[in-house]
Amino acid sequence: MDLLQRVLHNENLSVQELSKLYEYDIFTLGEVAHQLRKERYEDKVFFNINRHINPSNICADVCKFCAFSASRKNPNPYSMSIDEILSQARRSYEAGAKELHVVSSHNPYYTYDWYFELFAEIKKAMPDIHLKALTAAEVDYLDRISHKGYQNVLEDMAKVGVDSMPGGGAEIFDEKVRSFICKGKVSSTRWLEIHQYWHSLGKMSNATMLFGHIETRENRIDHILRLRDAQSDSAIVQSKKGGFNAFIPLLYQRQNNFLNVQKFPSGQEILKTISIARILLPNIPHIKAYWATLGLNLAIVAQEFGADDMDGTIEIESIQSAAGAKSKSGASKEDLIAQIKDAGLRAIERDSLYNEIKEW
Repeated sequence: MDLLQRVLHNENLSVQELSKLYEYDIFTLGEVAHQLRKERYEDKVFFNINRHINPSNICADVCKFCAFSASRKNPNPYSMSIDEILSQARRSYEAGAKELHVVSSHNPYYTYDWYFELFAEIKKAMPDIHLKALTAAEVDYLDRISHKGYQNVLEDMAKVGVDSMPGGGAEIFDEKVRSFICKGKVSSTRWLEIHQYWHSLGKMSNATMLFGHIETRENRIDHILRLRDAQSDSAIVQSKKGGFNAFIPLLYQRQNNFLNVQKFPSGQEILKTISIARILLPNIPHIKAYWATLGLNLAIVAQEFGADDMDGTIEIESIQSAAGAKSKSGASKEDLIAQIKDAGLRAIERDSLYNEIKEW
């Protein structure tokens, strides 16, 4: 039995063995991954109407891959007030946004209480909007400055109305790579612990992997397997309600940062990574081809290589675009729908938890 068949028969294989999946041609991997996604979702491609707000780019941590945080390569620091954030959120909400995605830097001038006042005010003004907020890295930072313990941080988030967590801050779980690209940031073990505790509260989150920089194929496989194991633990040991909604392979953006990467993954390498993720993550429902890092065209192609979601309209995207992605102004609902339908696929507007709202 060849390797791919052994994987599909759920054999317990090593990272080194599984990394050889990359040696398959792209069409073989793509065919298997596409069949797996079609068994679940047919030709549906999911998207939502969302708004990203990034309150500040002043950061206490220094990550070499980041072009968003204020530094000598981005000498334009800013910090938004709660009133400014509410004003932007209201405009988007009134224009039809159903999800507010709030991810920030680790701003040393924002207090612990500031975040929870912000979330309370958002929910007071827009009680039915889905509030997706705080990466595990931000939760870890709030724990560091408050000494409350990450469990209490997460419980406070749930009490004040945070509905789900984004998947940022995972980067690559291998600690040798982390020590080079994001030393001092949340550890891989703590990132997983934070998400699993959030799941134990009956809450959902996403998971990401930043790839295409200095990591190896083995590092990617190890990262994916750790997420698979964490999802199994969350579902079986802690809670049948909470867990990871989606896995999002984030393509590293090369401009305005300090990694100085010279070799970047080809389109085939990117699509293979997405296909392998679908094959190795049967217990994570959705694979998101995040158009803000891949571009709309490649994100559409990825829907036939295992992905079933593209994220959403975003409206204003600051983090990836700071590093060169063409995503600063978001995408219109009409453009997303047209791209999906032009590819012969079905455009399905969803809510943040993947309940279907409308087929366009």
